[in-house]
Amino acid sequence: MALAHAILAALVEAPCSGYDLAKRFDGSVGFFWSASHQQIYRELSKLEDREWISSESILQAGRPDKRLYSVTDLGEQHLKEWIAQPCELTPIKDDLLVKIFAGYIVPNQTILAELEHHQKAHQKKLSKYKELEQRYFQNPQELPEPGKFQYLTLLNGISYEIHWLAWYNQLMELLNQTIEN
Repeated sequence: MALAHAILAALVEAPCSGYDLAKRFDGSVGFFWSASHQQIYRELSKLEDREWISSESILQAGRPDKRLYSVTDLGEQHLKEWIAQPCELTPIKDDLLVKIFAGYIVPNQTILAELEHHQKAHQKKLSKYKELEQRYFQNPQELPEPGKFQYLTLLNGISYEIHWLAWYNQLMELLNQTIEN
């Protein structure tokens, strides 16, 4: 997926400034498609050149003018066409898996320390996802259509983190047995 599609997906719900888009991106699409604010601003310019988005300047007293971006009909049509196309499975590129694959060449404690670091990060992310679920998605069947689809992506994130933590427990059990032997 190109960053362009992630930005269109974030903007299609409502127009916003580049700054607000970057903040919105961090708290929604950014959970599964990361980009720096600089990359987002560069892509906004490209999307405007393609006429997939438009912008208008909003005058602000005592502050620089704000540009408000919105998806054009052409941009929405492109997003719809892209959504309708089948996508390939995303190849896995994970440093941790490479470390574990070759982990037999270092003491188990080295791998255990790395795993514990990742475990804390995944627990933190799962807590964040559960917090979002409690705050915004307590009654999923009552959500408006956009909210239901946003909830589906959140469910994927929750499932991923739960799966990762279960995998971690399996690894710890196996590695601890190896240490004992």
